[in-house]
Amino acid sequence: MDSQKEALQRIISTLANKNDEIQNFIDTLNHTLKGVQSQISQCNNALENSEELLEFATRSLDIKEPEEFSKAARQIKDRVTMASAFRLSLKPKVSDNMTHLMVDFSQERQMLQTLKFLPVPKAPEIDPVECLVADNSVTVAWRMPEEDNKIDHFILEHRKTNFDGLPRVKDEQCWEIIDNIKGTEYTLSGLKFDSKYMNFRVRACNKAVAGEYSDPVTLETKALNFNLDNSSSHLNLKVEDTCVEWDPTGGKGQESKIKGKENKGSVHVTSLKKHTRSGTPSPKRTSVGSRPPAVRGSRDRFTGESYTVLGDTAIESGQHYWEVKAQKDCKSYSVGVAYKTLGKFDQLGKTNTSWCIHVNNWLQNTFAAKHNNKVKALDVTVPEKIGVFCDFDGGQLSFYDANSKQLLYSFKTKFTQPLLPGFMVWCGGLSLSTGMQVPSAVRTLQKSENGMTGSASSLNNVVTQ
Repeated sequence: MDSQKEALQRIISTLANKNDEIQNFIDTLNHTLKGVQSQISQCNNALENSEELLEFATRSLDIKEPEEFSKAARQIKDRVTMASAFRLSLKPKVSDNMTHLMVDFSQERQMLQTLKFLPVPKAPEIDPVECLVADNSVTVAWRMPEEDNKIDHFILEHRKTNFDGLPRVKDEQCWEIIDNIKGTEYTLSGLKFDSKYMNFRVRACNKAVAGEYSDPVTLETKALNFNLDNSSSHLNLKVEDTCVEWDPTGGKGQESKIKGKENKGSVHVTSLKKHTRSGTPSPKRTSVGSRPPAVRGSRDRFTGESYTVLGDTAIESGQHYWEVKAQKDCKSYSVGVAYKTLGKFDQLGKTNTSWCIHVNNWLQNTFAAKHNNKVKALDVTVPEKIGVFCDFDGGQLSFYDANSKQLLYSFKTKFTQPLLPGFMVWCGGLSLSTGMQVPSAVRTLQKSENGMTGSASSLNNVVTQ
């Protein structure tokens, strides 16, 4: 019984408060309404006086006597000056007083009291000494200038460039972003190094805001980049940048176009000049006008059964690496290098100016190393992808299983002329992977290879193919 009375009393109290609130609002409206009504009455009176004055002024225009017209004009002027229409405010007198209303800020006040303010993170510092560029991967390491346990994650940004030093504002690629890095180190793997350098910068983030960027760091990412030289290929080869396919009908439709063009073509070859700062010089694409007369810009560089195509970048120094993958149904192909003087009837491995390994899947399966028309059979399984390592200054050309890095064969000689990557394919196709650093595993194997592999001289005692 008592509890019901208390509940009823609370309801009655709530209703009474609401009644007071409504009554106050009605009083406010009545007060506002009275002000507006008074303003309406004043405006009506002003409108009547204004209409009367307007009618008098209109009649005055018909007065002919000058004295009477002047007198009427002075009266109109005086009445206009004192007219209430020009002294009224034409805005409704509605009160903007909000004293009868209150905004409940209790929830907002409680939220503000629970806010926690975090300082903006300072810029991290990238340590170039701790950064590593190897195996077409880049590991970037950084640290905070001082301990900050509020850091939630880091954002790493990178882009490729051919300019050393600090990033240039113009003519640069856009930054690529890697977000939500939890540690102070990150590795980008599977990169193609088709530029001389890469820029890196990093910023720290807490739960509220991202801090300033670190000072950018530039790391060297040089590697051999080349495409297949379409102008050097056999007519029966279809060449597209890093892919080549044998096409048995390729020459028939072009024979008429080739006639008479023997001396009109031009050949552009890229030379890798010696570079004092790096073991892997950077290509500089220049037009080479000193090629032997046999080298022509038209598509008849190779003829007969020499289904050969060369790379467009000459190697003159340094250590380089690239990989080659053959189509599964490819019947015959060769991978190697050759001097630029390779004749148009010459086949890879059948002259003293070319070195290669040859795979034959037609009639019988053979896998062999070839040089100077000598053949050495290789007692290893043909890999899915072949890695080619060329040490120009060290006089070494080695072939590897690109996946396992097992050594397949190694030529040892002294290169006396610039080399071009060379490829032969028949009934199938090849695809290349360039822009690759020499893998660490290959570098390690090179150190222990002496005395364990064949060489060009060992081919002098085998049967001529």
